[in-house]
Amino acid sequence: MTRRLIVVGGGLAGITAALAAADAGMSVTLLEGRPRLGGATFSFRRDGRWLDNGQHVFLRCCTAYRGFLDRIGTAHLVELQDRLDVPVLTPWGTTGRLHRSGLPSPLHLSAALSRYPFLTLAGRARVGVAAMALKRLDPDDPKLDETTFGAWLDRFGVTGRERAAMWDLVGVATLNLTAEHASLAMAVKVFRTGLLDTNDGADIGWSRVPLQQLHGDAAQRALEDAKVDVRLRTRVSALDVLPEGGFTVAADGATVSGDAVVLAVPHEDAARLLPPGALLLGDRPADPTVLAGLGSSPIVNLHVVYDRPVFDHEFAAGLASPVQWVFDRSANLGLPRGRYLAVSHSAADAEIDMTHQQLRERYLPALERLLPAARDARVEEFVVTKERTATFRAAPGSGRLRPHAHTAVPGLALAGAWTATGWPATMEGAVRSGLAAAEATIPGRVLPTTPPGAFPERTTTP
Repeated sequence: MTRRLIVVGGGLAGITAALAAADAGMSVTLLEGRPRLGGATFSFRRDGRWLDNGQHVFLRCCTAYRGFLDRIGTAHLVELQDRLDVPVLTPWGTTGRLHRSGLPSPLHLSAALSRYPFLTLAGRARVGVAAMALKRLDPDDPKLDETTFGAWLDRFGVTGRERAAMWDLVGVATLNLTAEHASLAMAVKVFRTGLLDTNDGADIGWSRVPLQQLHGDAAQRALEDAKVDVRLRTRVSALDVLPEGGFTVAADGATVSGDAVVLAVPHEDAARLLPPGALLLGDRPADPTVLAGLGSSPIVNLHVVYDRPVFDHEFAAGLASPVQWVFDRSANLGLPRGRYLAVSHSAADAEIDMTHQQLRERYLPALERLLPAARDARVEEFVVTKERTATFRAAPGSGRLRPHAHTAVPGLALAGAWTATGWPATMEGAVRSGLAAAEATIPGRVLPTTPPGAFPERTTTP
């Protein structure tokens, strides 16, 4: 008999689990409460045009996510740098660049560090010493989850200016927390995997099309081709384990039965849906209410359309400015390059409750200080999108609250970027969690992941 799997949640984790299981021969039903797939990476229509909810990028080291794009047929719709190259803009007009050479790690960053104008000679030395010490740390060491990245940097005498110019420039965007609040374990993962373990891991990739086209729409086609029963606008209210084995899921007045279930939902929803005694933290049972301790960290995104080109980069980072990262998304709207800018502000605890007008008054002058051409341009559109619970809070102690895919109930698995993927809350982590959850629901089968993160080969027999 074909094994029946129910996947609850249609974000990247749920889509991945559904595809991997279907490719392994399972009969899969995917339930998603929203009218679209894609989860936290989506687009919305405004005045007949597509705007993304926020800017999502990936790195060359994100092998699982890149495998996901291959699987749904959209790898050709993204750009990936040949070599890491990030312009760094300042209000006083000085521009720096963070770029790599073709030399092996860690020499690949030495030239950029030596020419980086925002560090003194002593500051470059401190950054180098800290980087070498970071390379020797193991991100799986649980002791690293007991302290903050900022406290660890303090041991090397790293100043606030050096932290802002180097560590937070990268860390805030990936961890959604500043160094003073982020877990050292998560920071080690980000900097080792992205910047230090290989010379090309941090090369940046981004979508050339709206996220709904890149993820949701393409995933729906791929799922349908894989014979997955996709049910949108179907909100799950309960999950029950049957005494004779198997599960029932209550969704909008209907009941769906299956031999296995993947809960690919935010941790708050998982805590509500998990059966008693199912959650494992490590190998020990835990009350699902402890998942609330993962908390959340917000992101605010601003969409600014000018009446003329004001920006001549694909993207840039801001230093000494409220603008953390700015991206040219003009092609999404069919506009000439440099007119539609997306500003992404992570770790936005102070900004999340600001009004539209307050954000406008803060960020438009900041953009003008970074981009001289914006000073004479007229703003045609200013749109704000907020993700109050964008990611779990990767603070010290979060590691011990992240469960693995398997649970104490055979056939029930967890997926989501908040689970114990070893990665922060990224698209890469979401896809890896979906692969792990699919594996956990297929008895006696381990999905191959060579090259790392690749989707398993499809089979025609259960």
